[in-house]
Amino acid sequence: MDRASRLHALTEELRRAGDRGRTAGQLATRLEVTTRTVKRDIATLQAAGVPVWARSGPGGGYGISGRPTLPPVNFTPAQAVAVASALQAAGDTAPFAADGRAALAKLLDVMDPGSRAEVEALGARVWIRGDRPVEAGATVRRVVEEGLRRNLAISLHYRDGEGNDSERVVEPHLLVHTSGSWFLVAWCRTRGAVRWFRLDRIATATTTRDRFEPRAEDTFGVPPPDARRIGVGP
Repeated sequence: MDRASRLHALTEELRRAGDRGRTAGQLATRLEVTTRTVKRDIATLQAAGVPVWARSGPGGGYGISGRPTLPPVNFTPAQAVAVASALQAAGDTAPFAADGRAALAKLLDVMDPGSRAEVEALGARVWIRGDRPVEAGATVRRVVEEGLRRNLAISLHYRDGEGNDSERVVEPHLLVHTSGSWFLVAWCRTRGAVRWFRLDRIATATTTRDRFEPRAEDTFGVPPPDARRIGVGP
């Protein structure tokens, strides 16, 4: 790795670390260099005006001051196409799909014209095929997402598979995709038990002002071995 690439990789490692920072040893391992090289590169970044902070002693290390930023060089055209492909494959039924589309639009906005043209050319060579499940209404999805994000109880009108209607107040805990559909897994206050609600069977939903404390994970059972969480960590 040449020095310019290494400085860029070092900056991105510090951005990803956020407030936690990274020790010289961690950075040296990730970049496959010596700690002496890391310290010299840190000094170069600081001299160039990059807001790198340094803490000495136990628990010390390096980090970047302020909130992480998203300069255009963060994403290559291939990475942008990967994000677009994931969003397209998930479809509008996926949790926070609207936020995902907005994030992709922001990403494309900060790319230079040449890179954006490359994204469009490469994206045209990726096809997504397959039937999507019946979608829940946009309003229902937004309410469920808000309740899940803010730990707010939700009032909903639900119609089960046999056509029976019911009014429920629930504490949203999980969004699960299985058997071709999205489900809200929640603590149903009306029934006093855990219940699964297929999103496309929720006729109406509204958030309440009642904020709840999330219940223990084991209240909702153990996921099957082939289930996986959405990974967003390093």
